[in-house]
Amino acid sequence: MRVKELSSRSGVSVPTIKYYLREGLLPPGELVSKNQANYGDAHLRRLRLIRALIDIGGLTIAAVRDVLAAADAPDETVRRMLYTAQESISGQPDLPHDDAWAEADRNVAEMVERRGWQARPDSRAWQTVVAVLVSARQLEHGVWTHKLDVYAEACERIAAADLEYVGGIADVDAMLEGAVVGTVLGDALVTALRRLAHQSQSVAQLP
Repeated sequence: MRVKELSSRSGVSVPTIKYYLREGLLPPGELVSKNQANYGDAHLRRLRLIRALIDIGGLTIAAVRDVLAAADAPDETVRRMLYTAQESISGQPDLPHDDAWAEADRNVAEMVERRGWQARPDSRAWQTVVAVLVSARQLEHGVWTHKLDVYAEACERIAAADLEYVGGIADVDAMLEGAVVGTVLGDALVTALRRLAHQSQSVAQLP
């Protein structure tokens, strides 16, 4: 298909497609003349993935580039792909590593040990949990420290469901893509479901 048909089928404008091509997010099409190229279903699938990462996942172009580069790496493992996607999605907390940080970091380390998790203290996910605990205490809402295992247990079940889905995909490329989609769209889904649950629970529990 030509770029106009690719645009029509994907819902992405031609200028945006050309921008993705220039940025290396979308692989070039097959040249049929100096100024014309053909694109296939793989381009359509990649475009839909890019839009999901940006529109729903909220990723920047730079983050999308990192995630896609990892997904396209020939020797990439699904586990590494999942970690790369998570690191690209997560922000870098900007809080001083003072006594409050050290205490919250110990709380996270203790929780990880209690639950037998294999987690990296230098990961952005770990650092974000620490930052949340520090900020909550500064706002005098330190309940999350005491409820950390409750949240962790719920997230274990979600993670198990995610990995069960990814592990059931036979094609390696599709499995890598599933890890990305599951991470980015899964985050958005969990956030939205949590808000729906809040709405429901508040009817019964709040005035």
